[in-house]
Amino acid sequence: MARQALFKIRTAISHGMYDMTQHASEEMAEDKLDIVDVETSIRNGRLMRSEKDDPRGTRYTVYGTGADRKTPVGTVGRFAKTGRYLIITVYKVTEG
Repeated sequence: MARQALFKIRTAISHGMYDMTQHASEEMAEDKLDIVDVETSIRNGRLMRSEKDDPRGTRYTVYGTGADRKTPVGTVGRFAKTGRYLIITVYKVTEG
């Protein structure tokens, strides 16, 4: 199931079928990341967690590396009712 969810997320990213919250944009800028880092980290990342406790839909946490292939990037997102992937937050991963 995790592999299927990650494939669906990656497909949405690859086809530009995603949106980003203002919060995610602000966090991305604060951590000196850009959209290429976010897209790259999802394409090469691993699904770390799925949280099903939100009535708006399952939240997925993906860890990968940015465009430089060094910077660890985390994203949290979910699929909206429209089928588009919504990136809720973005951050540099600092934990081991």
